[in-house]
Amino acid sequence: MIRTTLIVTTVVGALAANAVHADAKRGQKLFDECAACHSTEPGAGNVGPDLHGVIGRKAGVLDNFRYSPALKKSGITWSRQTLDAYILDPQKAVPANRMPYGGMPEAKDRADLLDYVQQAFK
Repeated sequence: MIRTTLIVTTVVGALAANAVHADAKRGQKLFDECAACHSTEPGAGNVGPDLHGVIGRKAGVLDNFRYSPALKKSGITWSRQTLDAYILDPQKAVPANRMPYGGMPEAKDRADLLDYVQQAFK
């Protein structure tokens, strides 16, 4: 029993050591790229939908934005994990979506951005 606990503790510790430490202040600067199309204010019209309250929201549901059929049918509820996959490669995450963005390949950048989004858009 002690040996199993030690192994589990070691594995969990190793995973935590390899986790990306997020920096919301850096994420705020990275959001400038997103702000070209997305608003931080609820209901604000822009090229893309507003991101206020995005975490926990079902994809494609805001009435004031015309979403792609692919995103409406995706069944996604936005979480850190689903946003991370989408920001990494939007077309891979939801093929045929309308977001003209090539993706953010660096995990650290996405973690920082999502830390900011999670704090700023509650």
